[in-house]
Amino acid sequence: MHLLPSTSWPQIVIAVLLASDVLMSIRPLTFIQGCLDGVKLPRDWWWVLLVVKTLAIVGLLVGIKHAGIGFSANVGVIVYFLCASYAHIRARFLKQEFWINCLGFLALAIAAFIISFVA
Repeated sequence: MHLLPSTSWPQIVIAVLLASDVLMSIRPLTFIQGCLDGVKLPRDWWWVLLVVKTLAIVGLLVGIKHAGIGFSANVGVIVYFLCASYAHIRARFLKQEFWINCLGFLALAIAAFIISFVA
C-alpha cells in the first residue's frame, strides 16, 4: 500500500464528480432535495455536506503530490458514502437516488482507492 497515489487519474475523477455534486447542491436540484428530505436530514444541516465534500475535493487533489493526504481524503470519501448508505437504509429511502448516487459514488470511491493506493 502506498501513501502517494500510484496513478492520479482516479483521484481527479472522484474530485471532479464531487465538485459537480457540490455545484448541484448549492441550490439543490429536485432529486437532491428529495434525497436529503428522504433521509430526513434537517435543512439547517445541508450546508455541512457542501463543506465536507469541498474539503474532500481539496484533499484528493492536494494528495496527488503530498503523501498521506489523498489517501486520507479517499478513505474519508468512502466513509462518507458508507454513512450516507446507512442513512438511506435506516430511513428506508431506497429509491433511485440510493442505488445510483449513493452506492454509485461509494463504488467509485472504493475503486479509486484500490487503483490509486493498493494496486
